[in-house]
Amino acid sequence: MAKARILLVDDEVSILKSLTHVLEDEGYEVVSAGSGEEALKIFGDVLPDVTLMDVWLSGIDGIEALRKIKENDPDAIIIMMSGHGTIDTAVRSTKFGSYDFIEKPLSVDKLDIVIQNALEKKRREDENRALRGRLIQGYEIVGETPGR
Repeated sequence: MAKARILLVDDEVSILKSLTHVLEDEGYEVVSAGSGEEALKIFGDVLPDVTLMDVWLSGIDGIEALRKIKENDPDAIIIMMSGHGTIDTAVRSTKFGSYDFIEKPLSVDKLDIVIQNALEKKRREDENRALRGRLIQGYEIVGETPGR
């Protein structure tokens, strides 16, 4: 089975480095971006299974990047993270479609559980889409238009 690909977005280099090492040790392929703009630019090429994004980014903040990614890919699974999280911020991120919201400093165990749950959700959704596609292909719609 291929490694799950995670897009990690944070403007703090030390956090990018340490989280990349932690996630790679857990068996994930990690692609990192240092800003919301960079994340938006590379998202379509990276096609991550899960995106981990800081809320507070310089330039386009994480909530705005989340909103733009979800506009283009409603099925994208994005976990928002913040060291300055408030209930309002968590609610806003959920409103724009984040899968979850976790607070820094991150617990490696909690992070792994959230990512595993997100990947399981993605796997089920992909499987459901494939099954629906096969079901639809299995039927041929035949009919006549009245008056023709």
